[in-house]
Amino acid sequence: MGFSLTLLLVLTCVFAFYMAWAIGANDVANAMGAAVGSGALGLGAALMIAGVAEFLGAVLVGEHVTSTIHQGIVNPALFKGKPGEFMMGMSAALLGSAFWLHAATVLGLPVSTTHSIVGSVVGFGLVARGVDGLYLGSLAGIVASWFVSPVAGGLLSFGIYYFIRDKILAVRDRDEATRRYAPFILFVVVVVLLQSFVFKGMKNLKLPVNFWTVLLLGLLLGGAVALITRRWLGAGSPIRRGDLTNRFFGFLMVATAGYVAFAHGANDVGNAVGPLAAVLDIYRSGAVPTAKVTVPWWVLGLGGVGIVAGLGVYGREVIATIGGKITEINPQNGFAAQFGAAATVLLASQLGLPISTTHTIVGAVIGVGMARGVEALDLRVIRNIISSWVLTLPFAAGATMLIFRVLEYFFG
Repeated sequence: MGFSLTLLLVLTCVFAFYMAWAIGANDVANAMGAAVGSGALGLGAALMIAGVAEFLGAVLVGEHVTSTIHQGIVNPALFKGKPGEFMMGMSAALLGSAFWLHAATVLGLPVSTTHSIVGSVVGFGLVARGVDGLYLGSLAGIVASWFVSPVAGGLLSFGIYYFIRDKILAVRDRDEATRRYAPFILFVVVVVLLQSFVFKGMKNLKLPVNFWTVLLLGLLLGGAVALITRRWLGAGSPIRRGDLTNRFFGFLMVATAGYVAFAHGANDVGNAVGPLAAVLDIYRSGAVPTAKVTVPWWVLGLGGVGIVAGLGVYGREVIATIGGKITEINPQNGFAAQFGAAATVLLASQLGLPISTTHTIVGAVIGVGMARGVEALDLRVIRNIISSWVLTLPFAAGATMLIFRVLEYFFG
């Protein structure tokens, strides 16, 4: 039995790496798709920046990630005395979820990695214990996010782009308008991204600060950045000629993309290594964990390397979809989509609303496309993306059920 559990642990490590690879191939487009599509970043530079930011987020901040995937979906108390069965379930969930993400990536469809692993854990719970083994309230929140995420992201990004178009793009001298509004825009960006960095990107560290403290710090830092920018772009500025508007929004997109990639690595690496950490804890203790499980550093490294590998090998497929297949992206509407999505995710997390980053960025891109009319959107691509969202839970669950029975046959 000891050899069987050791072999199962090794397989789970392989499945976790594959899951991380699939996350890198599909989900990192959330950070880099708009930047590449707008021309602010070349594909090679985007892959390099995303790779570094994702790995640092996963290894440095993900150190405090705890495996809560199984606790929020499946009741671990029902597997008391059967740790091997729970190990097989977590292992099957990783492989079933990775299969779905890989298939979606081949088709160039951005799907939620969190929904994928949740669907897989649901499949394990159903095949092992039936409906009684699930926390149905968590599933209701996921279904709600299908509607909340893209609509909220789309509306906010539409509003941001409408402001940019009305105040900057529609005037005769765009560069002069950019000089006028750049300090204000940077002020808002600094305030929002600092909040998002602390409460989203660094949430696993559980820093001893509250919303109002970080808001005050953001207002002070944003005000300082705005004053420096106003002075730098004012009279006597060395930047007086050229395409300032595109360069300014291109810079904002690169900065925002780097942050989003870091936050993604810090948070979503848990979708790959969380189940592995649970399996590792069972292997060491011989019991199903009922509390949060800390992820060892080498497991985070495995997840970080897997994400970077998936991004480098296959990341361009979904990046191409978000960066140009839904609608044409330029630095201005690309920034509106990216920043609108980041702000939406921050607001939702503060309100405790279930939300998907992937669904939000897709909704944001659709929103900025709608600002130019329905004809600016490729409705066929949008239809395919929405269909993939609906299929995520049942496909991942079904694949996991099958894989669990196979593992049960060999290890049961």
